[in-house]
Amino acid sequence: MDAQTNALLADWDAPFGLPPFEHLRADQVRPALEHAMRRHRQELAALAAHPSAPDFENTVAAFDRAGEALHRIDAMFHSLTTSATSPALQAVEREMAGPMAAHHSAVYQDVALFARLDAVHARRDALGLTAEQRRLVERLHRDFVRAGAQLPSAERARFAQVMQALAELNTRFGQNVLHDESRWTLPLPDEAAQAGLPASLRDAARQAGADRGLDGPVITLSRSLVVPFLTFSTRRDLREQAWRAWVGRGEQPGPSDNREVAARILRLRREQASLLGHASFADLALADTMARTPDRVWALLDDVWQRALPALERERALLDEAMQAEGAAGPIEAWDWRFWAERVRVGRFALDEAELKAYFSLPNMVAAAFDCATRLFGLRFERRDDVRAYHPDVVAYEVTDAGGRQVGLFLHDNFCRPVKRSGAWMSELRWQHRNVAPGEAPSQPIILNNNNFAKAAAGEDTLLSLDDVRTLFHEFGHGLHGLLSDVGYVRLSGTQVLRDFVELPSQLFEHWAMERAVLRRHARHHRTGEPIPEALMDRIEAARKFGSAYDTLRYTASAIVDLAAHQSEVPIDDIVAFEARVVAERGLPSAVGLNHRLPHFQHLFSGSGYAAGYYVYLWAEVLDADAFDAFVEAGDPFDAAVAARLKQFIYSRGDSLEPGAAYRAFRGRDARIEPMLRDRGLID
Repeated sequence: MDAQTNALLADWDAPFGLPPFEHLRADQVRPALEHAMRRHRQELAALAAHPSAPDFENTVAAFDRAGEALHRIDAMFHSLTTSATSPALQAVEREMAGPMAAHHSAVYQDVALFARLDAVHARRDALGLTAEQRRLVERLHRDFVRAGAQLPSAERARFAQVMQALAELNTRFGQNVLHDESRWTLPLPDEAAQAGLPASLRDAARQAGADRGLDGPVITLSRSLVVPFLTFSTRRDLREQAWRAWVGRGEQPGPSDNREVAARILRLRREQASLLGHASFADLALADTMARTPDRVWALLDDVWQRALPALERERALLDEAMQAEGAAGPIEAWDWRFWAERVRVGRFALDEAELKAYFSLPNMVAAAFDCATRLFGLRFERRDDVRAYHPDVVAYEVTDAGGRQVGLFLHDNFCRPVKRSGAWMSELRWQHRNVAPGEAPSQPIILNNNNFAKAAAGEDTLLSLDDVRTLFHEFGHGLHGLLSDVGYVRLSGTQVLRDFVELPSQLFEHWAMERAVLRRHARHHRTGEPIPEALMDRIEAARKFGSAYDTLRYTASAIVDLAAHQSEVPIDDIVAFEARVVAERGLPSAVGLNHRLPHFQHLFSGSGYAAGYYVYLWAEVLDADAFDAFVEAGDPFDAAVAARLKQFIYSRGDSLEPGAAYRAFRGRDARIEPMLRDRGLID
């Protein structure tokens, strides 16, 4: 198969250099990836055999440029398998997980390549490198070392086998979760089953049924359907059914059971860490983060946990009062908490989520996010209906700067569907960089945001909850991190930063979602166009911290289980029993539960990016709360001087500057924890 018969191997002549999605067939992916891997190896073989002594340009910059074809094909494939998969694509994903991991190991364990890089690294102080070039040398050298490049031959081979097995298991884990999520539905055939549900949720349930070819409304395991159902349904029996299905993903006997898959991943990660001389996988993973050690992470988690437990009891007391007032029998169970918390919001704060959603239509909130990016960073977003992606739901926007110069392309994929994984994420089809061959134009980014909002029926407005709005802004913050990247080299571009720094730009951008200046301009009733009333914004602010302890404990419990599992000194054979033991020792109330249970914890087991690293959202929250205080201190959420520093040192620098130094350059000092604790209501 060649460029004549394989669209992936031909020139990509779609607008902005997008992949040829409309011509793609699943049987083209494997040969295209295999061709691109061979081409990458040829490029690197020429680099390793370069006749001149190794220097920055002929070794480091050349390595950074290599593999462009492989990256763009793999990025396209990843987008399809996460957002618009099929049985045929899943089969290719399983087939290629091992070979792709083997290719990565072959590259980063190549003795000749590493020798050249190591020589440059050893002389980096004497080469007159720029700060960014030095950073690239050090980051690439660390990549090679962490991939086993310094190991003896036998250990290198075993390390490669471990990484190949992990890649195959990661793929299987993610596909198993999607299997459970896509096949479960809760039919709502009559008024009795729909009791308590607001009109917007009923409409979304009808659309979910129609999307699946079913006759009638259904609740699926998409967060934008199941969480509102748990919040509003007066049918306690149905709430329990939905909750058990939601928390039981990946734990059902049969081919999609993830319990042994996760246990095997943990065992292999312990071996991976041991081969590299680390006591545990947590030690290995955290060595390349801002936190550096498990002890520093435990200090943060323990501090927050001890503050959140008593705060939860204050929240539980309010729920108990609401139950008593309505004559409901206790005790409260996990499938009850959101329901009674909503009763408290309505009764104590006069805040009804169904009333709120009327002011948060998806188009208006997208416009709000874009407007904030314009006011802060000068970006403009022009919808391009002529640009086609992999699914009709995906909307394309050409992005330009304040001077009208093209910045890149932004793709927005906002709706849940059976062939799309759950959650929300940012990915890239192309990184920004300037490390190109002579005569070529610098690479402009193509950035993709995925959400999983429940789609309204045709002709109706998709309405978002406050949680949905924050999610949209969060992912768009990641998107801006990719779009605003202004670095010289691929490896340092965009969101390729230390894991506990990557959530700073995304979580920081969430702050603008609830700014009154933003709400006054964009939060308008989806039918009348009337702006959100000031009194309603007052009620939103008054209720802002209610429920924070519940959310904090659910998140922190998941982070604790993650770190405990990856720091365990003995193999974990039963992940469910291990999880239960850890949360029991911590005193987590059963009615609260975890954000993610181990059998479906994709952050940890669909890849290694957040393994021993789920804490990063809390670590970054310390940074983002302190960072937004810079705008508060300036007296304007769009202060031009603060925004300029934010763009210069946080959103545009990628990994070209050590993150602690980047933060200090923006803020003038290290971050303080108190703003985060205040935001979560854990201190006064």
